[in-house]
Amino acid sequence: MFTFEGQTVLITGATGGIGRHLSYGYAAAGARTIMTDKDGAAGQQLAKKIRESGGQAEFIAADLSSPAHIAALFNGVNEQGGTLDILVNNAGFGIWKSPLELSVEEWDSVMNVNLRGTFLCAREAAIRMKAQGKGRIVNIASTRAAMSEPNGEAYAATKGGIVSLTHALAVSLGGHGITVNCISPGWIENGDYDALRPADHEQHPSGRVGKPDDILKACFYLTGAGNDFVTGINLTVDGGMTHRMIYEE
Repeated sequence: MFTFEGQTVLITGATGGIGRHLSYGYAAAGARTIMTDKDGAAGQQLAKKIRESGGQAEFIAADLSSPAHIAALFNGVNEQGGTLDILVNNAGFGIWKSPLELSVEEWDSVMNVNLRGTFLCAREAAIRMKAQGKGRIVNIASTRAAMSEPNGEAYAATKGGIVSLTHALAVSLGGHGITVNCISPGWIENGDYDALRPADHEQHPSGRVGKPDDILKACFYLTGAGNDFVTGINLTVDGGMTHRMIYEE
């Protein structure tokens, strides 16, 4: 059983499917949970629900495509008081469009949130974690860093970049007591799990499609207070799909 009593976690992209589950999960495990996303109304409502369920939660709205917003976000974290023990860089989105038609502006918009935003948040967190001599950073990448469907170039490029950024930061920050790891989710169903077909589950070597709780468990493992040895890894949570050869017979 993991406990995060007395620790503060910052979760980006907190109002989405995985981010929402991470927020509830860390709060239920005792962490003071600070959440951020673009949608301020949804974020405030999420924080209220977590507090009503007995957790500690605050929300700070921020657009992670803006370096100024990121700086303001971390200034807001400072104003909340206490340490920043854990950062989960979960924010990200994709534009699914032919590379022959994808505009430079669209490419940049994905890069600025997914990759640059991840770096800037990690840097701001690391500055604070260095001062306290320890910290945990987890970046959410994707199995699309290693495999693709058509028309996902910008998204795949950012997720591949996050994997590389993770091991680079792990080496740079290790001397300050900071671990940096990433998680690459596969198919994680955030909607109606019961509506999935048997074929959806059966194609996974694990026998089922993933759930947000699978990502929460991975985050707990990588951010647990006693786990100071594992750093620089990309933990793939995909039910074995990236290792399965799929050929029609």
